[in-house]
Amino acid sequence: MLEETQNVIVPLDVPFESRDIYVRNYLIATRQSGRLMLFAGDQKVEHLNDDFLGPGIHPDDGDPEHLFRVASKGNIGVFASHLGLIARYGMDYPAIPYIIKLNGKTNLIPATEKDPLSPQWIDIEQVISFVDRSKLTVVGVGYTIYPGSDYEATMLREAAQIIYRAHDYGLITVLWVYPRGKNVKDEKDPHLIAGAAGLAASLGSDFVKVNYPKHGPISPAESPAEALTEAVRAAGRTKVLCAGGPAIEVKAFFQSLYNQIHVGGAAGSATGRNIHQKSLEEAIRMCNAIYAIVVENKDANDAYKIFQKS
Repeated sequence: MLEETQNVIVPLDVPFESRDIYVRNYLIATRQSGRLMLFAGDQKVEHLNDDFLGPGIHPDDGDPEHLFRVASKGNIGVFASHLGLIARYGMDYPAIPYIIKLNGKTNLIPATEKDPLSPQWIDIEQVISFVDRSKLTVVGVGYTIYPGSDYEATMLREAAQIIYRAHDYGLITVLWVYPRGKNVKDEKDPHLIAGAAGLAASLGSDFVKVNYPKHGPISPAESPAEALTEAVRAAGRTKVLCAGGPAIEVKAFFQSLYNQIHVGGAAGSATGRNIHQKSLEEAIRMCNAIYAIVVENKDANDAYKIFQKS
């Protein structure tokens, strides 16, 4: 049996004394919309400097503080990054709602060479201690799992423990679930992505971030958004977000995001490169446009108008 408070379904592993905290964190993160607009800043680890310097990337992105400037000035739900980076800049950006990413790995060793393992860096008690000292608004934690890896059992157990302890303290949880390793033939297969979403539900996560499928499992004519419905059904009460992927033309991005939500049934977005690789001013407008689709229920044309406003 689940309890619904202010339209927030509180899982039974959240103790009674933490339920109000959980509801508050959930409402802050989703801006009371039920959808999560997550600004992803964990690529400093995952992709090293590849995503922060190069053709088409604005020079603003070379400075880690660019992420915090964008998150503080643009409309977002939460900003997700690692504790170390938040500790270096959070004192100047106390108003940002944070998701602390608890693990991460670089891209230096390809999955074709060695199955990925991304163990936990810090535990929930250390997060709580950091929150008590810093007084920042930390609404939840995040963790990445690579199903199909030889090391999946290690990551699955860590994820289960993280979610249980996070809920103890009323924190929300976001799992990044990417099937990857020598036994995974197609990371964008919609049936496999649905399995990843169901895995996150079985672990009890509040949100799951998955890859956007390329097309339907039966008919290539089925659109990615239509294919996503399998993952949304498989996730049940765990809400699905799609990874934003490499930077693309903004109109196409807005239409894709709108389709993910209104055709596929996604409950928000998780966007990194399509935001932070732009100049500060343009990245803020990009945040505002994405927020308009996710939280304010605007369409792609409305979002593009917001993006065009200087």
